[in-house]
Amino acid sequence: MQRIIRSDYNHLLIYIFLTAMLFMNVSCRQKLPYYVETNQNVVLNPDYTSISIPPNIAPLNFSINETAKQFLVRFHNSNGTDFIIRSKNSRIEIPQKKWNKLLSTTISQEFYMDVFVKKTQKWEKYNTITNYVTPDSIDKYLVYRLIEPGFENWNKMGIYQRNLENFKETPVMLNSLSDGNCMNCHTFCNNNSKTMMFHMRGEHAGTIIYRNKNLSKINTKTKNTISAGVYPSWHPSGNYIAYSVNNIVQSFHAIPGEKIEVYDTLSDIIVYDINKNIVTSCMTLSDPDRLETFPTWSPDGRYLYFCCAKKQPIDKYNQIRYDLLRIAFVPENCSFGSVDTILHVSDQGKSISFPRISPDGKYLLFCMSDYGNFSIWHPESDLYLLDLTTGKTSHPEINSNNSESFHSWSSTSRWIVFSSRRGDGLYTRPYFSYFDSSGRAHKPFILPQRKPGFYFNFLKSYNLPELITTRVELNPRKLIKVTASVPVNAVFKSID
Repeated sequence: MQRIIRSDYNHLLIYIFLTAMLFMNVSCRQKLPYYVETNQNVVLNPDYTSISIPPNIAPLNFSINETAKQFLVRFHNSNGTDFIIRSKNSRIEIPQKKWNKLLSTTISQEFYMDVFVKKTQKWEKYNTITNYVTPDSIDKYLVYRLIEPGFENWNKMGIYQRNLENFKETPVMLNSLSDGNCMNCHTFCNNNSKTMMFHMRGEHAGTIIYRNKNLSKINTKTKNTISAGVYPSWHPSGNYIAYSVNNIVQSFHAIPGEKIEVYDTLSDIIVYDINKNIVTSCMTLSDPDRLETFPTWSPDGRYLYFCCAKKQPIDKYNQIRYDLLRIAFVPENCSFGSVDTILHVSDQGKSISFPRISPDGKYLLFCMSDYGNFSIWHPESDLYLLDLTTGKTSHPEINSNNSESFHSWSSTSRWIVFSSRRGDGLYTRPYFSYFDSSGRAHKPFILPQRKPGFYFNFLKSYNLPELITTRVELNPRKLIKVTASVPVNAVFKSID
């Protein structure tokens, strides 16, 4: 009898506890002040409204573009996740655990943000914001170079990696540890952090290659090439890297609103065989009457795409316009085949740069501007999409009135990251766009930061954003020895 009473008592305690928890959850959801509807859309900075986001992105902290005494935002979805963030200023910072729960319970669904402000004695509510959590995660890391946006000089720069699931940023290499030299064009093979390279310019010049856990420093300049390798692309096998070799010129505009022009007077394309330390090319890729640049491999490694233009006198730089070509490649013996013109736009007064193919081989994303190939200084530069199956070109709704430039794909082909100056026309920031299975690019959103006002105060540009699946194992202390070493000279071999 006593055992039965004790058992009933325990059940009663459990019932009371569960009831209390249920009451707490319901009461939390109902802790909203009395308010009036404004029937207006609120402005957030950054603009995190009507966007599609991955289920593994860091909290989208933002500021509310209103002057008020108090602020409140309710986050909720149809599955019961519901929480409120209150603030005495316009900055809304979302706790990581609450954010993670919201995303994990909203995959392939929408969640909602209700924004309230108290300006006088009453609260006002703006129209509900609806965002979508995609079923497709984004690659966990983003690698970029941070540099001042000026073109006359620069001081400190570094290559950094950022964990996209939180706000942790760590350096891969800092030029303060390599005698202040320039570092650029970091790139990866198949979004893999274990196969990468980047260039050192000026002091300690050379190309740093990381492959099979080995570091090497190569001088790709030979007596038969214009320069050392400049713009790179890894062959999917990891055995070759295609480079453009360029004689690059900078000119400064006297026209208001235009700052600088960067163009090539000479350029060819070479292929570096990593295993044999051999640089090679062919007549098609090194035609003396043409400019060839921006190589990129097809995912099967059987074609090398590149941009090609007729050479022009230096005073006619604004008539240099690039078309998109490709050449067949045989990786078994590093030989080239026939050439095809994929997109001919020069006769339309347009120029192509930065072709990049999705890992699934279905789409090619590229920049198009009025002339030249250094799209970052061309406000009219937009992103275009070529369907490699149908041959149809489209202009996705992810562009702005300012320059869209360098871009890369995620390993799944479901996400795009690209460089844009849409914020102020000066600083380059990374934006992400969901690319769904139907081939539609969704509204872009900027890389989230811990502090909502970060981009207003941060005076560096994000350069060459690349998505990778795992963390880069390298850091400045691991790299310092090889970067200061004497490079190994590559050997040129013609295959014509």
